[in-house]
Amino acid sequence: MRTHDDIPAPGGRISVYRHAGLVRVTHWINALCVFVLILSGLNILKAHPALYWGSQSDFADPWLRVSTWLQHLPTLPTMRDLATGRNYHFFFAWVLVINGAAYLGYGIWRKHFARDLVPTRAEWGAIVEVAKEHAKFHFPHERRYNVIQQLTYLAIIFGLLPLVVLSGLAMSPAFDAIAPWVLDFFGGRQSARTVHFLCAVAIVLFIFVHVTLVIVSGFKNNIVSMITGRYVVERAPDAPVDAPKATPAEAS
Repeated sequence: MRTHDDIPAPGGRISVYRHAGLVRVTHWINALCVFVLILSGLNILKAHPALYWGSQSDFADPWLRVSTWLQHLPTLPTMRDLATGRNYHFFFAWVLVINGAAYLGYGIWRKHFARDLVPTRAEWGAIVEVAKEHAKFHFPHERRYNVIQQLTYLAIIFGLLPLVVLSGLAMSPAFDAIAPWVLDFFGGRQSARTVHFLCAVAIVLFIFVHVTLVIVSGFKNNIVSMITGRYVVERAPDAPVDAPKATPAEAS
């Protein structure tokens, strides 16, 4: 039997190969990078806990002050050390970029995005029902991602993460000298810093929801699938007539 074949699982269920090896590796590297980036970013923000729009900062009239609650949040390093915090942040930011580029290249090469993340016509039609099931905290274990998962992952991969990287690069004078249009796109370095912060907040919210759903929808099944690639489904449903014939197993 091939490694990627469906195999029987207890309770009449089926174990399917859902996550390819490179997808799993890049997922855990991303998790580490984002963890360090959030904590080191908080260390950097504590050095000047205010946000602005435009090119200049004005201590008297910030767009948002965060000092009242920021001091109680953990950081990396644990002490207030701006230089070390920046070193952590820049290093893991580049690891995230390189890791993300590997994932994107793989996803395009093996058609992972088109096959596994772009909803089919039938999946678009089921979005209301899927939302209702989520609202009831009912999460069927199925071979494919549901439409809400697909749309969320697409938004993170092609929207939020590129924006947080680009806004981070816009704060670098060296990068601005190479690509000044990036700074113009954000309307100034202070605007880029604010967008970077808002993106980071959105990522934290996504992580909170993501981890919560991992726990409530079957913690062991989800974690094992992201380590071994195999995911136990409740049944082997017939594919919709317009669904792609390939499965995530064929993406490895």
